[in-house]
Amino acid sequence: MEKGFLDMVENNAAVRAWSEMTHHEKGDSLAEGYVSKLWDFTRISVTQNSLQELKKIWDQWNNEVRQLFYSNYGDLPYMLDMEVDKHLFWALAQLWNPAYSCFTFEKVDLVLTVEEYMALLQCSKIQVDRVYSRAVNVPTFLKKLINITGMSEQWVVTRIKQKGDSKCIPWKNLKDVILAQPDTKKRVDVFALIMYGLVIFPKALGHVDEAVTDLFDRLDRGVTLVPAILVETFSYFWRDDISEEKWMAILQNLREEDVEWRAPWLLSDEILYRCGDFDWVPLLGIWEAVGYAPLLVLRQYRSRQFIPATHGLAEFEFSYKGDGY
Repeated sequence: MEKGFLDMVENNAAVRAWSEMTHHEKGDSLAEGYVSKLWDFTRISVTQNSLQELKKIWDQWNNEVRQLFYSNYGDLPYMLDMEVDKHLFWALAQLWNPAYSCFTFEKVDLVLTVEEYMALLQCSKIQVDRVYSRAVNVPTFLKKLINITGMSEQWVVTRIKQKGDSKCIPWKNLKDVILAQPDTKKRVDVFALIMYGLVIFPKALGHVDEAVTDLFDRLDRGVTLVPAILVETFSYFWRDDISEEKWMAILQNLREEDVEWRAPWLLSDEILYRCGDFDWVPLLGIWEAVGYAPLLVLRQYRSRQFIPATHGLAEFEFSYKGDGY
């Protein structure tokens, strides 16, 4: 993504002209005879890590340490109080539209947006035009953990575990670092690493994956991890008193007037709807890449909705392993 892609804000007429031109030239993936190359299933897990011990550590910190965390890593601690409704997740999985990479509820579509995640993170160190991507030559997992924790090589070596096809470190070992490390910044860094590993990018329960440390190692350079988060998550919702069947009934009967498109806490005067001349943007995660159609989100910001050209979307979907990578 080139530097300066948010330098120019265009009005609705300019967006419409560009949208109509690209749709006329490229067409729609849902045209007659189109066969989707995307996966025909959605894999979703609602199993969560227990965050009570992590929350207890946060509650014991004084305001000075907390402010250091906020200035370096934004509003991540608010996620400690977040509960995921598994019934809603299962209902949403059935309403995922792979052709457009959005949720479709009758006549209402919902797309997770870059702008929303930027507002949620509230991290002043993020540079929106410096996106995280998986580097070719990176320090080893061992060296990254030594740098982040400040612990000895021997201490780290004995605690690295193999989980499936990747290396991890148990989060309880990292908790021990927080409790024993005299360096306040190191304690804050390790706490943030655990948040990324257990809450934002969970893989093996109770462990922080090597891929998470790769992303974390590069945050000091000001990169934004928002696209990576969009790749790995759908959304978070809170309600424990509604069954999957009730959620399906609610979602399938949504009307446009039932949806509040603009979040009251989101103040954004720059909306990403394209990247250069590309109507689809490849979002790079820590394990895979997916396609993202920012043009679909305009209605969520009280602007006119346009249908994007979707041919080529399948080429943006791949994992960082196997013959296709």
